[in-house]
Amino acid sequence: MKRKVWFILPVITLVLGSCAMLQSVIKSTFPYTTTLEMPRSSPVGVELSVTGMANSFDQDFKKDGNNADKVSEVRMESARVESREPHDFNIGNLTMLKVYMSKADSTDEVLVASRTDITAGLGNVMVLDIDNTHQLEKMVREAKVRIRMVYKLRNHIDVNAHLHIVLGLAAVPGRN
Repeated sequence: MKRKVWFILPVITLVLGSCAMLQSVIKSTFPYTTTLEMPRSSPVGVELSVTGMANSFDQDFKKDGNNADKVSEVRMESARVESREPHDFNIGNLTMLKVYMSKADSTDEVLVASRTDITAGLGNVMVLDIDNTHQLEKMVREAKVRIRMVYKLRNHIDVNAHLHIVLGLAAVPGRN
């Protein structure tokens, strides 16, 4: 009997894996992440931009990286920035930060999160204000998305700072 259960369980999982409800839960569970570097040569008081590619953990299990073909109404749900290297880098060295998301070829770029009132002594983690007015289905159907971070420094930084961006999405089952 136990052998039969162990055989049936993977079959059920595969069937449910193609289900729109499951894909919407998965897409809403695993955030898109990337780590971007702010060079220590960045001038103070000037808007600067760095870009990188981001993907979601669940995409690593798909051959083509696309696991969102059955979801719709994908919107930004949460966003935060964490200092990675050095770990204790003060994000309060920034006066402003904006995060844009686009397809890998940089088309369809939209603002998804920002913060313009950064406190000087903030620390190494910051929650961003999200912009959830944009539908992001086209982007999450891509193998990777491009993240562009626009920032302005308050103070000169002595190290290359690596900031980890975590973008949480919400999705509903598609109507396919």
